[in-house]
Amino acid sequence: MLRRDINAPNAPAPASPYTQAVEVSGVSRTLYLSGQIPADANGTVPDDVEAQIRLAWANVVAQLNAAGMSLDHLIKVTTIMPDIANLPASRKIRGEVLGDRRPGSTLIIGGLANPAWKIEIEAIACA
Repeated sequence: MLRRDINAPNAPAPASPYTQAVEVSGVSRTLYLSGQIPADANGTVPDDVEAQIRLAWANVVAQLNAAGMSLDHLIKVTTIMPDIANLPASRKIRGEVLGDRRPGSTLIIGGLANPAWKIEIEAIACA
């Protein structure tokens, strides 16, 4: 897989560590991850927002690993949060998880199916 990050010089720069557009070629597999929620395998949802964010990212990693992929294969991430006040925590933990990786990114502030959830993360990965 070849990946090219694109940030057009005549468009706004990314507002945080992500890429405005990601071009991939030579892809043999594409994985579409449904929204990963902040619950463990037993369905337990922690109360703490940072614990929820870490758990949602852990679930993303688990799905990638189950498909024989890693965070290096992420092309696009969509984060849904009901409360924008949790954005700083989300950005901090996302930075810890992704490191130098810069997938395309969308943030949606809106309701989730379970009012206990403070985040849901869906993604696209290619290999």
